[in-house]
Amino acid sequence: MSECADLDYQSTNQELDLAPLSRLALLACGRTGADIERLVRELRRKTRREQRPISWADIETALMASRIRLTDGHRYRLAVHEVGHAMAYTLLETGVVYAVTVGGSLNGSVQSFGQVEFTPFHDRPQNDDWLMRTCAASLAGRTAELLVFGETLAGSGGDPNSDLAKATRLMLAAETQLGFSDVNPLIYFAPEQAQQQLLYDAELRNRVDARLQRAEAMVAEMLTRHKTAMVAIARQLADIGVMSGDEFRNALALSSGEQKTDPITV
Repeated sequence: MSECADLDYQSTNQELDLAPLSRLALLACGRTGADIERLVRELRRKTRREQRPISWADIETALMASRIRLTDGHRYRLAVHEVGHAMAYTLLETGVVYAVTVGGSLNGSVQSFGQVEFTPFHDRPQNDDWLMRTCAASLAGRTAELLVFGETLAGSGGDPNSDLAKATRLMLAAETQLGFSDVNPLIYFAPEQAQQQLLYDAELRNRVDARLQRAEAMVAEMLTRHKTAMVAIARQLADIGVMSGDEFRNALALSSGEQKTDPITV
């Protein structure tokens, strides 16, 4: 019996219950077709020895086995961070979340501590308010950690693609490239020039920092109001490892009592 036949047999004998497929699809994100073929082939050998067909649970276990091993406490902490981001994208209305994970990747790297995949809104006016919301969403994971644990891990910074790096570049661009500064707004610096200017211009650093502080205050206010929901969803995410966007939004609606939230303004 081929791998596909094994799965067809399993589907038929589970009354075509395809619900597990959405979770398996999320867990499999980032893997190639060859990766999945190899995984199923190994499972086929194992289940053949046990004289039974491959089950959805077998595939999920195999997909989970390669994820990063974390203590329960560390896993929950990472979940708080990622849920903070997901709530910011949703409640600050900067994008649509379609997956949240801890202990694995959704975009090609199997080894990842956590991730939120989302699609930014491209139909919104890209004004100073939009910029502040976008920056606040970048700082949301770090801010969520502060609210729940009173401190942050180093993972928010450390490399050019980190949350802190993205937020800083965004607020630096506001002051030097996008025309949003209250000081010489018509002067444009190329990104590399702006980075150098940031090193030596204390006044510019203070303006960029003030913007970052405003963005942090915005997301802190929102997450504080929804802290109960954030903690509940983080515990759920830490337990199951991955949530689809719909699962996240349903959990947010239930944890928030399905209350409509007012838009956040700067």
